[in-house]
Amino acid sequence: MSNKLRKFVDKLKPHFSKGGKFEKLHSVFDGFETFLFVPNTTSKNGTHIHDAIDSKRTMIMVVMALVPALLFGMFNVGYQHYLAIGQEVGFWDKFLFGLLAVLPTVVVSYVVGLGIEFIIAQIKGHEIQEGFLVTGFLIPLIVPVDTPLWMVAVATAFAVIFAKEVFGGTGMNIFNVALVTRAFLFFAYPTFMSGDTVWVRVGTTFGLGGGSVVDSYSGATVLGQISVSPTSQVALTDITGNPLGFWDGFVGLIPGSVGETSVIAILLGAVLLLFTGVASWKTMFSVFAGGALIALLFNLFGPDTAAAHFPWYNHLVFGGFAFGAVFMATDPVTSARTETGKWIYGALIGAMAIIIRVLNPGYPEGMMLAILLMNIFAPLIDYYVVEANIKRRLKRAGNK
Repeated sequence: MSNKLRKFVDKLKPHFSKGGKFEKLHSVFDGFETFLFVPNTTSKNGTHIHDAIDSKRTMIMVVMALVPALLFGMFNVGYQHYLAIGQEVGFWDKFLFGLLAVLPTVVVSYVVGLGIEFIIAQIKGHEIQEGFLVTGFLIPLIVPVDTPLWMVAVATAFAVIFAKEVFGGTGMNIFNVALVTRAFLFFAYPTFMSGDTVWVRVGTTFGLGGGSVVDSYSGATVLGQISVSPTSQVALTDITGNPLGFWDGFVGLIPGSVGETSVIAILLGAVLLLFTGVASWKTMFSVFAGGALIALLFNLFGPDTAAAHFPWYNHLVFGGFAFGAVFMATDPVTSARTETGKWIYGALIGAMAIIIRVLNPGYPEGMMLAILLMNIFAPLIDYYVVEANIKRRLKRAGNK
């Protein structure tokens, strides 16, 4: 089968090469070909070192690591829906409902983002890069499930153009493109992305459950409940009033953005990223360490608010903290690249996320702003790490 497909592609290739009648669509054809097959071209000049890891393999590995969070998120969307309307249905009804609710956002994210990248690559005559394979997968996981599709389309277009292409495309952007999409939604449409309320999708149900009896239902997330609590003590509950604790946040059957609720699913992805060497364990670990340390300090010495007295270990499992630490902070393009810098970069992200959560009740999440802020400082961190290494070496050489 693969040989037949290879022959078919080779037969079409001359029509899209220079001199062919479709030569203006060469970038589009090249993107299609490299998606199907690993390029067989090799370097002709200079010294090059090749290994088994290229950008396509790296991106595919990240996508595979995100699959557990996506699948669990789809089930959780259905679970929260049927929990809200008080209807008992089976596993597959819940999953099917979530699948049909989340899938349109995935489609819009990829169609808009890849469409823009194809057009820009065609205009510039460049190859189509694989960077948006991950970005397009991340966007549906970090927004509420009921975010209107036209908003997702506008935000995705803004992020791809102004946070990526204006900097030169894949590998040149200084900000995480998926987080810029979410930031655009948060600041441009605050009534839909308030930061403390996630809409539980209801309406027409799918599968054996029948029709819904209500039109809409919203439930405050755990961090949202804490931010509006008038006292330092708050009883956390789900959308039906049942109490929530650490284990609920770890498992993830709670309201939240599609891919951010289940720490178990996120850790499965983390294992794959660390095993394949795609993500840095230093960055990942230091985010959790920095967040835990600052949260513990707030527990001991912080103001008399619910956010400050929220147990430090709960901070790590609720909201987007774990998802940001595993999939966002470790982005190799926008994070620190020196080994020492990774420790500093990750620790500052974790610390800043908790500081924003505790001291800014208007935005109880914190992780998005913390990562985007540290994206700015990542090159500076690397610069001073390198300068410090140079000074130490010069000092050693002068002592000899």
